Amino acid sequence: MSKKKMSLRELDFNNTGSWPREYKIGACILVGLLIFFLLWYVITREKGDELTNLEAQESTLRADFETKQGKAANLEPLKQQLAQMEQQLQQMLRQLPSKTEMPDLIVDISQTAIATGIQNDLFKPGEEMPREFYAEQPIALRMVGSYHQFGAFVSGVASLPRVVIMTMHDISLKPRGAGTDGLAGIGPNSSLELSGTVKTYRYLDEEETAAQAQAAQATEGAP
Repeated sequence: MSKKKMSLRELDFNNTGSWPREYKIGACILVGLLIFFLLWYVITREKGDELTNLEAQESTLRADFETKQGKAANLEPLKQQLAQMEQQLQQMLRQLPSKTEMPDLIVDISQTAIATGIQNDLFKPGEEMPREFYAEQPIALRMVGSYHQFGAFVSGVASLPRVVIMTMHDISLKPRGAGTDGLAGIGPNSSLELSGTVKTYRYLDEEETAAQAQAAQATEGAP
């Protein structure tokens, strides 16, 4: 007689050793699959979190790379533009009077005023003040002349061989002999008094620039 096949309900889970061979194999397969699934789930979840973090880092690094790549692409044109600007600045500075030309230039300014009929009551150059790449020369002055004479003076200074830059500081223009009232009623031939300080400029040569840089370094290094 053939042995009766045992059903699942008849299996004794407390005595798996008595199970038929095919049920033992099936149970082992199920346990193995369960363990494999649990391991796969745990490892995959950790790797998934790690993958999410890596993707976020990749996005940040890519954006940073694109930004730096754009800056690097513009760096060379910016260097060229800076070099051109420095060259243009040097050319403009070279158009200013030099150290040796400055005394003659001050005389030329004074003579230009006299040539236009302006009366120089005061024309006194002050102490020269060096700046970063140029030096400024203040001139205290008091001049008397008409509106047209002052216009001719400005035009004459502008036509001097060297580029002359003059800036005015604490300038007062008033009718000759008048108080500090306004300029109402002044005509083209009225006698005006111009007083105050003007500054003119020259460029520093290489030796002066080097000496100034050394002095600045010495000052910074001093305790």
